[in-house]
Amino acid sequence: MVDFAAGWDSFYVIVGAAAGALIGLQFVVITLIADRPPEDAANAGAAFATPTIVHFSVSLLLCALSRVPWPTFVYPIASWGVVGVGGLMYTGVVAWRMREQTAYQPGFEDWVFHVALPAASYALLLSSAPTALGHVAVAQFAVAATTLLLLFIGIHNAWDTVSYHVFVNLSDAHGEPQQRKSRRDETAGG
Repeated sequence: MVDFAAGWDSFYVIVGAAAGALIGLQFVVITLIADRPPEDAANAGAAFATPTIVHFSVSLLLCALSRVPWPTFVYPIASWGVVGVGGLMYTGVVAWRMREQTAYQPGFEDWVFHVALPAASYALLLSSAPTALGHVAVAQFAVAATTLLLLFIGIHNAWDTVSYHVFVNLSDAHGEPQQRKSRRDETAGG
């Protein structure tokens, strides 16, 4: 057995536990705001809420894959490549969904945190696979950076979603969801 992530135990335990807990918390938040869905909620959810769960889940997956007692280095390296390619493809789908939904016009920050940073994270993960063939330590830092960045992206996006629903969607006292230009423009600094 190869301990590919020797010395990384505490890092992956902390990040993995955080990702798992935040997945659960995101489900609670979605449940609490389900009684006041905005206009075009299904498409907006696919564009904004689902990617948050995906990023938390990929972060958790990378933590788990890093602790598997692999028989050889080939398996974790291949898994990084596969997850990186899948993440890049998914980020393309998210960008398309963001353009297609009609709940509101995404702002600059939405494009950064839902498309640009995830794409950079998944590209870094993908690049760690061939890098590991010659520089294992560098590749391990790249995977750790990807894992942590996806966790932070998810935290930001979850906060942005909650603040949008609290400060904008739930602020209409008459029961009518308010359609806004962008979440960033409407939230109080969030």
